[in-house]
Amino acid sequence: MINILRYTEYLYIIVAGFSMYRIFTDWNTDRNMAYFFIFFAIVSIGMFLFRRNYRKKFEQRKRDNNNNA
Repeated sequence: MINILRYTEYLYIIVAGFSMYRIFTDWNTDRNMAYFFIFFAIVSIGMFLFRRNYRKKFEQRKRDNNNNA
């Protein structure tokens, strides 16, 4: 289960990277679409940080439960 959480973290980084690419390519041609991808990049980076924090807490709780048992 923890491995799945780790892979989903990096999926958000990939989405953020793609969004940044689209921001740079669309900035001069379609500014509204670039703003749309700015939103996706910010949300993706935030979700990456949230998921990573959640996974680390989950791993710590699992280690603590195994040590106490």
